[in-house]
Amino acid sequence: MPTGKLEVLLVSAKGLQDTDFFTKMDPYVTITCRTQEQKSNVASGQGSSPEWNETFVFSVSGEVEELVIKIKDSDVGSEDDLVGEAKIPLETLFVEGNIPPTPYNVVINDEFCGEIKVGLQFIPEDTNEDGYHQHGEEGNFGGWKESSY
Repeated sequence: MPTGKLEVLLVSAKGLQDTDFFTKMDPYVTITCRTQEQKSNVASGQGSSPEWNETFVFSVSGEVEELVIKIKDSDVGSEDDLVGEAKIPLETLFVEGNIPPTPYNVVINDEFCGEIKVGLQFIPEDTNEDGYHQHGEEGNFGGWKESSY
């Protein structure tokens, strides 16, 4: 049961299906880790090969099996179009601690529609043998250090 911080580096995407007919699409990403969701900036006019280079941080505790990344096209005056999604399993990350930027398949309706490049880092939170969170040095209780008097 991992506890700590999950850093997600959203790098870029390529080969996406452009959902706009007359102009290049304006893609953005929503990243979901269990109940937490974060949104990237819109890559205005970058079409099927957007670049973001943004970092997101999620708090992880309990069972977290995957990260869900949805790519959408920002549309003015109508609902944003879903371009595709990628599901990234996190089990290897919790063992390795770091996965450099790697391309993952983007799918829609079970069909491949491009790839997204994402880097991952897991920073575990220290816990003692009783399962309580450890903060700082031994003898540090509730934010107060043991008196030397």
